[in-house]
Amino acid sequence: MADLDGELQKVLVPDIGDFEDVPVIELLVEEGTEVEAEQPLVVLESDKATMEVPSPGAGMVEKMAVAVGDSVSEGDLILELRVSVEDESPAESDAGDEVDPEPAEDEGAGAEDASGGGEAATGGSGADPGDAGTHDEEPAGDDVPPYAAPAARALARELGVEIESVTGTGRKGRITSDDVRAAAEGGTGEDAGEGAAGRSPSRADLPAWPSVDHAAYGPVERVALSRIKRIAGPALARNWALIPHVTQHDEADITELEAFRKETNAAHADEGVKLTMVSLLLKACAATLRVFPEFNSSLEGDELVLKRYLHLGFAVDTPGGLLVPVIRDVDRKGLIEIARDLVELSGAAREGKLGAEAMRGGTFTLSSLGGIGGSFFTPIINAPEVAILGVGRSEMKPVWDGESFQPRLTLPLSLSYDHRVVDGAAAARFITHLGRTLADPRRMLL
Repeated sequence: MADLDGELQKVLVPDIGDFEDVPVIELLVEEGTEVEAEQPLVVLESDKATMEVPSPGAGMVEKMAVAVGDSVSEGDLILELRVSVEDESPAESDAGDEVDPEPAEDEGAGAEDASGGGEAATGGSGADPGDAGTHDEEPAGDDVPPYAAPAARALARELGVEIESVTGTGRKGRITSDDVRAAAEGGTGEDAGEGAAGRSPSRADLPAWPSVDHAAYGPVERVALSRIKRIAGPALARNWALIPHVTQHDEADITELEAFRKETNAAHADEGVKLTMVSLLLKACAATLRVFPEFNSSLEGDELVLKRYLHLGFAVDTPGGLLVPVIRDVDRKGLIEIARDLVELSGAAREGKLGAEAMRGGTFTLSSLGGIGGSFFTPIINAPEVAILGVGRSEMKPVWDGESFQPRLTLPLSLSYDHRVVDGAAAARFITHLGRTLADPRRMLL
């Protein structure tokens, strides 16, 4: 460690999007701790995940300003750091001052929301993770873009709202996603009749939400929604209202697939990883998406963005609500590697340690209720994706083989798709191909 006789530097809460009063859930250092540059100092519960605040330089923690359970907002003091002389630079010594750098280019930022990348869903949605942890400070001058979170900019493009016309109500006048929605409903955006797909319909003609004194009819109890549900709710409502959902149902014969799964687990028992049906479903989806690339796309205005990568999200049931981690390049990974990723990401989600980046970039989502029960349902599409696969619980059924009924293990499939992008014939072909792939695991290798 270098000489610690340097100046005191204030470490402040960085840009955490439009959120305020974010709880401190863990302290990673204490007074007197010597730290290196970029070493995590504290952990905040930001967005639908946790966020570590790194040290801006090497030095020693002189004074802690927060404790576990404290609530902080952007700009609040976390601790004072006695920086090392050799690590101190003009930029670092002024870190305690408020400096407004040029806003980073946010092309596409917030497009993959979330759960969350991916938004949490049984469908599919969470908050806008592009709002959290993105450095987008207030610009100065008349010729620079307005001060807005990247997710708010993405939403403005989706709803056809001119971001320059929106008045910000967030911290330091920042434009939030709610500001954009309010502008869209108030008619301050572009004319709804002129634009591309995805613009918000007007809700001016809808009746007001009913106001009922529930306690007048009997005892009631009020329970606060979890943080994840508070964040996911608006995105779920947006996706359901703005995407014309159609759901295609079918069943797949997975008798041979289940036998293959058991044989594979027996052969790899000493590796400590079990191959689950979700692992096989993700691999089968990847094989089918290569044949039907329009299901692996996003709709942006009058253009369809066909993604040449297969990053698949999967819904995880956590105590606070649904999260959607994303496994990268599923088509390039083997089944055992996918199984390891599933265990790691699912565990992090349930423990509240899933980073926002782990929920971004998804191209297609799988929501499986097989471990709970049920058959067919309508999963909500995880915008900006155009399709999501819902899977129920497998069941042994008698199936006619042309001569007699045979016991076969069948799996209920529910494919929701954006009808602006996918028509019914394409959806039928997709789910039929997927069913054949699940019926014969060898097709996953084609």
